[in-house]
Amino acid sequence: MLAPQRQQAILDLVRQNGGVRVIELVRAFGVSDITIRRDLELLAERGLLFKVHGGATVVGSGAGSTDEPGFAVKAVRQEEEKRAIARHAAALVRPGTAVALSAGTTTWTLAHRLAAVPALTVVTNSVRVADVFQRSGRADHTVILTGGVRTPSDALVGPVAVSSIRQLNVDQLFLGVHGMTARAGFTTPNMMEAETDRALVEAAVRLVVLADHTKWGMVGISTIARLGEADVLITDAGLPPPAREALAEHVGELVIA
Repeated sequence: MLAPQRQQAILDLVRQNGGVRVIELVRAFGVSDITIRRDLELLAERGLLFKVHGGATVVGSGAGSTDEPGFAVKAVRQEEEKRAIARHAAALVRPGTAVALSAGTTTWTLAHRLAAVPALTVVTNSVRVADVFQRSGRADHTVILTGGVRTPSDALVGPVAVSSIRQLNVDQLFLGVHGMTARAGFTTPNMMEAETDRALVEAAVRLVVLADHTKWGMVGISTIARLGEADVLITDAGLPPPAREALAEHVGELVIA
């Protein structure tokens, strides 16, 4: 197992159990105590966990529905899953159409793939997403950046963003979310971002939600949309069977990347 794979596995264990001990990780991965401690130090430096004596604990332990990690922190989580989701999502986009991408690291991953699709019109409230298309240098792309107030996760939100979006119509919206449950639907920890995302949902003929398996069971303070509003939900193979059953009952189409 390569170091990045081991570190991701350690991070998954921390999130599942709330914390881990160094001695347990040494046994699980068959590597030295020094190697595990180095892994924990690297993950702690990236803000992905808290290093404590003898082990590590989850970041934001006890944090509530308004906890909002920054873009850099989220960008290194579930990278392989996000790439798989993005591959499936990109296959839904035809040249010459108008698409919207909400802010987020999964939609940002998708943007790198869509940069190769000809004659797209892209609406986004993400500076990061807009930058991907700007760097592609394609003259046949039209990119509309909404403007607005910037959040910790690099979304542009608020009245300016909402007003801009309400004047537009797009064929598909690719929506990234903080969490999803049967009760709360698709949620975000930022109420202004929820309002902006709801405007994007209303502007789109078709709603495609992009959410890796770790989003299941998480609840942000504000609901963007109910599960049944999603025409397509693209997630990854890490989603447990009970969650697949619950989602399949509500969304139009459940795609496992």
